[in-house]
Amino acid sequence: MKITEQVKAILRRSEIRSLVFGLVGMALALAVYHRAFSDSATLTQDDIDAAVGHTLSTTVIASPGVRAYETIIPSVVRIEGFRTDPKTKEETRFAVGTGVVIVNDGTILTNLHVVQGAERIKITFADGHESPGVFQGARPEHDLAVVRARVVPDDLFAATMTSTAKLKPGDHVYAVGFPFGIGPSVSAGIVSGLKREFRSPDGGNSLSNLIQFDAAANPGNSGGPLVTAEGEVVGIVTAILNPNEDDRTFVGIGFAVPIENAASAVGLSPF
Repeated sequence: MKITEQVKAILRRSEIRSLVFGLVGMALALAVYHRAFSDSATLTQDDIDAAVGHTLSTTVIASPGVRAYETIIPSVVRIEGFRTDPKTKEETRFAVGTGVVIVNDGTILTNLHVVQGAERIKITFADGHESPGVFQGARPEHDLAVVRARVVPDDLFAATMTSTAKLKPGDHVYAVGFPFGIGPSVSAGIVSGLKREFRSPDGGNSLSNLIQFDAAANPGNSGGPLVTAEGEVVGIVTAILNPNEDDRTFVGIGFAVPIENAASAVGLSPF
């Protein structure tokens, strides 16, 4: 296969299309320079093929997962809930979850079950900055809550949210968060289905219109973003399905609240 045919094939991969366009532009510029300042008066297709081939062979292209992670991670936070043990009278941590900054004033979207019942909320930002969190509201029917950091980093970035209208089964998605408190961690998968329903084994609220995905998610991922290859938020990780009610580990079926529902449920416009 000629280099030109290889370039056409690569261009069909949307995740690196813009990069290849840049590389081709560089190659053409080099070829034009060669024509203007060398003894050769003719610019041939072989010259362009050679220039593009050399550029592609010497350039490392980041994977879609790297781009997704690096785009969203400045907006991902670790959330810890604390309360006083009635027996020991000591403060204990009872929950670790994830949140995503949706307004750069420190407004964070997470799951209600991460912060419900907390007497104190601790937020840790991507740069290590820590702040107390203030519970600002919830929609139990969606298992969603909004918390706000009292103090925010100077360079805090809000996540970019994108519509799920064009989301289809098979689309690549990434879950970013703190599974079992470890992280930040990223896992890759695809959209397995849309408009799913889920009822928690403990008899909690039935959730509907969910995104089903197979990127690994575990306790601690709750409240974290489900993002596209561009790092744009399409959902909030909410639940995992496991046939064994006593085992809370991931078996391949996770659910996320679509970002339109998540943001509007707490009174915010997602776009």
